[in-house]
Amino acid sequence: MKSHVIDSRYGGGKTRSMTTTTDHKELVQRALADLLGPGGVDAVAPLLSEDFLHHRPDATTSTKKEWLASVEAALVPLAGMRVEVLHLLADGGHVVVHSRRTHPSGVEITVVDLLRIEDGLITEVWEIIEPAAEAAAHLEWWQPAGR
Repeated sequence: MKSHVIDSRYGGGKTRSMTTTTDHKELVQRALADLLGPGGVDAVAPLLSEDFLHHRPDATTSTKKEWLASVEAALVPLAGMRVEVLHLLADGGHVVVHSRRTHPSGVEITVVDLLRIEDGLITEVWEIIEPAAEAAAHLEWWQPAGR
């Protein structure tokens, strides 16, 4: 997944390794496919750094081991969930995934994940989830109650 570029700033045309934003996007796509595929958490675990952290909007943070355990526990109730990636954007060491996820029961959520990639591994994830049915109510969250 690494590309090599020649850069005269590094001593007369020496080759240096550089991970591109395309590589980062491919890593995230692979992680999502592996996670939702038959390999599950065992397939995605090698794509996460040992110091991996997962952050939620409620200010909770989980380690690699904690996050993998919680995802493994959720895979059975979420079996058959459809994930539609709406946007996949990369800039430097960060990738953003905007997706719509639909449970077989029909319940739909919108998810935005911001991932930090370092040394070819996913090192950190910030996740925001909004139930699609509640989206309209969240459009005016700043309005005082009763207005």
